Amino acid sequence: MHLLSERARELIADEERYGAHNYAPLDLVVERAQGVWLWDVAGRRYLDCVSAYSAVNQGHCHPRIYDALVEQAAKVTLTSRAMRNDRMPGFLAALTRLTGYDKALPMNTGVEAVETAIKLARRWAYATKRVPADRAEIIVFFNNFHGRTIAAVSASTTPEYREGFGPFVPGFVAVPFGDADALERAITPNTCAVLIEPIQGEGGVNVPPDGYLKRAWALCREHDVLFIADEIQTGLGRTGDMFACDYDALRPDVLVVGKALGGGFYPVSAVLANDELMRHFEPGNHGSTFGGNPLASAVAQAALDVVASENLPARSRYAGARLMQGMRAIASPFIKEIRGRGLLIGIALTVPAKRLSEALLERGVAAKDCREYVLRIAPPLIIDDEATAYFLESFTDAVSALADGP
Repeated sequence: MHLLSERARELIADEERYGAHNYAPLDLVVERAQGVWLWDVAGRRYLDCVSAYSAVNQGHCHPRIYDALVEQAAKVTLTSRAMRNDRMPGFLAALTRLTGYDKALPMNTGVEAVETAIKLARRWAYATKRVPADRAEIIVFFNNFHGRTIAAVSASTTPEYREGFGPFVPGFVAVPFGDADALERAITPNTCAVLIEPIQGEGGVNVPPDGYLKRAWALCREHDVLFIADEIQTGLGRTGDMFACDYDALRPDVLVVGKALGGGFYPVSAVLANDELMRHFEPGNHGSTFGGNPLASAVAQAALDVVASENLPARSRYAGARLMQGMRAIASPFIKEIRGRGLLIGIALTVPAKRLSEALLERGVAAKDCREYVLRIAPPLIIDDEATAYFLESFTDAVSALADGP
């Protein structure tokens, strides 16, 4: 069992006493972090295989992003969108150049960007596709995760995200992930969009069958439906390409980004689309006080520069291949499947994933379950060969320890 220092026990007790119990975190109380490593309040070191759910693709406390944050914080941090600021134009230009879209709409958290994409799709449906008022439908997928606002959980099929939070927002139709025929059957004249994660992260690191995304995209073209890619967790290098849709050479009508866009320093998200779609937003019908603020813009521009200049997608592809090759070489009755792409890896187990998570924590690796029987491995994309070897040695030992029972 993972041993806690007295200081850690005190901090955990205070959190449990004064905080709402809406998370079940690892009992790891982090005091500082650098690169791919975490240190707890007792000074013990851990390899981070969570990466704040892909928000720290660039590694913890990246010096270039840190410098951008500090420099901007000394000038101006917030103006609201009531006026313009000198940092947002550069950020928007960098983001649209990287992605190839005409326009970007900046928000803060990932779920805010998802909500923005939903509003954009509905607005387009009524103004352009001429769907009858209040009848627009968006197709989503079993085991999706788009956040936890009321609209996002209305689109969810996961019971624990929904129970006790109704009534739900209408207009979402769920179909099995990876079943193109089911998707085609679900499309009606009122369908305005398909909202999809190219690889489902929180749902269990579910990689779609080969050709599925291409067919889904083609169905959208055939039926005049928007293809919206939620790349909040899969984007900015995580899966071995800049965006997971790049693997299939797809260009979504609407691209949703977040998490690593803030470089682990600040919540930044955005929705990207071309002019013909984005023109449906006008002054007054959507906004955010903090979206595109000077501090966020400075941080995000630096975060994008690090992803591109340090070639993080290629580094993710290389390190991910090494990790999956190493894990697949382990013969164990506890491992059903190693799946994923780049550094978004899911380990399907025959025992609860929490057991393997705890065994890894004892050995200096922080990893979290994303389903009861699936452990997610997602270190920062800057992980090097030495840290990769450290993980594989720890993982091999932890899997062997599962035979000893709970």
